[in-house]
Amino acid sequence: MFLARVEGSVVSTKKDANMSGRKLLLLRPQLVDDKDPTKFRAGQNTVIAVDTLGAGIGELVMFCQGSSARLAGGLREAPVDAVVIGIVDVVDVLGKEIYNAKS
Repeated sequence: MFLARVEGSVVSTKKDANMSGRKLLLLRPQLVDDKDPTKFRAGQNTVIAVDTLGAGIGELVMFCQGSSARLAGGLREAPVDAVVIGIVDVVDVLGKEIYNAKS
C-alpha cells in the first residue's frame, strides 16, 4: 500500500467494457521526507487509480497496485493496476502527527 494525494480526475469515454462506470483519479504519491520526517515530499510520477470510495481532490488516500488492485470489490475482471482503498484520517511518524484530515 502507498499514500498519495488526489490531484485530479481522468475521464475516458472509450475504454475496456469492464471499466465502464468507474471513477478514475489522478494521484501523486506522497513519501515521508528522509531529511525531515515530519513532512511529506511529493513523488515524481503520477498514477491513475480506480476510486471505489468517493475520494475527492486534495484528499490523502491509500492505494495499492498490481494484482492486489484487482482484489478490490468488483474489479476482478477489470484491467486495473491501481485502486484507492482508503481515505486517510491521520498519519503519525516517529510519534509525531504529520497529517490530519481535520486540520
